Amino acid sequence: MTDTNMQKQTLREWLMTDTPTSRRHAKFAALYSGWLTLKSNSMAMVGLGILLLLVLIAAAAPLLAPMDPFTQNLGNRLQPPGTEGHLLGTDSLGRDILSRMIYGSRITLYIVALVALIAPIVGLLVGTVAGYTGGWIDTILMRITDIFLAFPRLVLALAFVAALGAGIENAVLAISLTAWPPYARIARAETLTIRNSDYIAAIKLQGARAFRIITRHIWPLCISSLIVRVTLDMAGVILAAAGLGFLGLGAQPPSPEWGAMIAEGRRFILDHWWVATMPGLAIFTVSLAFNLLGDGLRDVLDPKEGGHS
Repeated sequence: MTDTNMQKQTLREWLMTDTPTSRRHAKFAALYSGWLTLKSNSMAMVGLGILLLLVLIAAAAPLLAPMDPFTQNLGNRLQPPGTEGHLLGTDSLGRDILSRMIYGSRITLYIVALVALIAPIVGLLVGTVAGYTGGWIDTILMRITDIFLAFPRLVLALAFVAALGAGIENAVLAISLTAWPPYARIARAETLTIRNSDYIAAIKLQGARAFRIITRHIWPLCISSLIVRVTLDMAGVILAAAGLGFLGLGAQPPSPEWGAMIAEGRRFILDHWWVATMPGLAIFTVSLAFNLLGDGLRDVLDPKEGGHS
């Protein structure tokens, strides 16, 4: 056995040990165990592969796009796939659909990343404060959460965008403002189960204040549930962003946003199906990838829930 194989074997044994020697060792062992569980789920790995491919495509868009996504050629409009170098055809202004979809992946990832940063943080803050403090603060925060949950997400997002004005940043803000309530519910439920535990009581006896208890000891215990929810919610976020783009309230022309591309192609759906179908397939594929990965992460991070899927 070579030195490299021996090192790999030693590292594997170190990661799979049942008796970690330190807190850091335990964390690495838990991460490796979770990775092995995720790796055994073939559908989750398919979803992860699609999302990694999307990130690579977005990062290398200038290199991968065969043409300029904004260049118009009215003499070459509505060409079918495979015509004159246009692998997926052209739209009503003669722009290359493949190039626009490649650049559109950047907008999709931009929206997903911002919503994934804003909504869970707001929900985590609201939920943990409500669950830990209780009383009238809990009542007020949860009634506000209930009000947001009472409206369909897309309808509420439309109302916010109508008030804020059309644009991709306002669309992100609107989606984030409608996406935080489920995270607040999850964080509050987790906090209610933790706050009266002996673990928290011991921390209180050491003189820790409420802010330190919430941020240092309650938040880390809520993270795993929120990660699963975020991953599963990203499909809905992509659909909401595409819906706003379809209605002309998201990314504005000539931006190659997938929802706006579908809106443009709906006028030609019967005779020139590829104009709307290609970005529609992209939305479907990425949404499916997030759902597949979310199911796999649920099995890893929340086995109790994963058993019901």
